[in-house]
Amino acid sequence: MLSTAAGKASSLSDSRQRARKIESLAGRRVWLPKLIYDALPYFYLASGFAAFFATLYISDWFWVVPHYVLFIAACLHLGVAVYRRRHRNVPQQSEGFD
Repeated sequence: MLSTAAGKASSLSDSRQRARKIESLAGRRVWLPKLIYDALPYFYLASGFAAFFATLYISDWFWVVPHYVLFIAACLHLGVAVYRRRHRNVPQQSEGFD
């Protein structure tokens, strides 16, 4: 058992229980409708390209552009990564005639 500066004893199991609760919330799978699930990589790509073209019309660009560039890179990276991960193990169908 550990003691605090106030002299009150604190158990290690309380902190472990909190850590497990946080891990279970962070590690929980999110279930999305199929339409949203299928459209997610395209949404990332579209928002990345939209942010790119929005930077062309910014008048006071000197402080906004670095944020936009980071956002563009993150969106494009997420879009390509999600698309590649979903289509990594898709079996190819042969077009040969039997």
